Amino acid sequence: MCGHLGLASPEPSKTRGAEVKRPTIADIAREAGVSKGAVSYALNGRPGVSPATRERILEVAGRLNFHADTNARALAGAQARVVGLTLQRPPSTLGVEPFFMELISGLELELSRQSYALLLQMASGRDEELAHYRRWHSEGRVDGVLVCDVRTGDPRIAALEELGLPAIVIGPPDASGTLPSVWSDDAQSMVEAVEYLAALGHRRIARVGGIAEFAHTAIRTDAFTAVCARLGLPDAVTVAADYTGESGARATRRLLGGADRPTAIIYDNDIMAVAGLTVAHEMGVPVPSRLSIIAWDDSPVCRLLHPPLTALTRDIGAYGVRAAHLLLAAVAGEPVTSTHGAPAHLSPRGSTARLSDPA
Repeated sequence: MCGHLGLASPEPSKTRGAEVKRPTIADIAREAGVSKGAVSYALNGRPGVSPATRERILEVAGRLNFHADTNARALAGAQARVVGLTLQRPPSTLGVEPFFMELISGLELELSRQSYALLLQMASGRDEELAHYRRWHSEGRVDGVLVCDVRTGDPRIAALEELGLPAIVIGPPDASGTLPSVWSDDAQSMVEAVEYLAALGHRRIARVGGIAEFAHTAIRTDAFTAVCARLGLPDAVTVAADYTGESGARATRRLLGGADRPTAIIYDNDIMAVAGLTVAHEMGVPVPSRLSIIAWDDSPVCRLLHPPLTALTRDIGAYGVRAAHLLLAAVAGEPVTSTHGAPAHLSPRGSTARLSDPA
């Protein structure tokens, strides 16, 4: 029965020299007027009790100072009803990065439907992230994990394969090892963007790329180089950045300050594109008559600017929903395979136009 999952409560305390009895599931059940099974369902976030009953049980548990021991729950084989996501990025980036906000929104939508919670953990580096996975697994804190920003030869993939912890990679399958992935064809999107700019008469096209070691960045770089060569655009260049506005601004100043400045720039995210538009204004380079700008991954910010930014658009929330759905299927022991989502497609707006003076 779910009422006997090895849930433990806090260490005993003493008052006036006598040990205070630790509250149990039975104590909560008796005071809330429900079965021990109902208490277990409520404490583990599982369906099977009404919202009103769950609220009453949680209120009683809080009043009795009852806490579930995750180690005891893991030893009993109970599910945590939690999935984990770690990001090797400063916490401040989440507040300004629309991609992750939309992704997390999609993840939460699907997880909440099945009474799961998302544990988001920021990590300063690879070793810290690996330590999170190992601790989560050993303590039974999560039932599975989602992996973002996958790199070529990423050690996290091998570590998760060894642990046997259910995992879904949000990234290209070539870098995901034996783990299932949710991905879209970034190469196809890059080709669409470059061909569009070339059709507008642009010959000097540049790109401000994301973090070079990310697998999806490498795919975009290779596709950019290949399509520019096929179209006879020899002056195409990629400048590496890190998705922040500061790095996007620096890259734009470098590109626009050169002797053969580009007439079009593709940015690997919207934050860098916004910064690039600001720099162009500061340097007196009119957009779009002398410089066209394309942002990768659309956002409300892109549509609010003047001029509004042309962007590569995809449903990132749906991407998160699909990733969460696959992970919960893997947690349930169902066979799961990689899923190819719809690629980002161009949404032309005011930041791109035919050159008024191709020279």
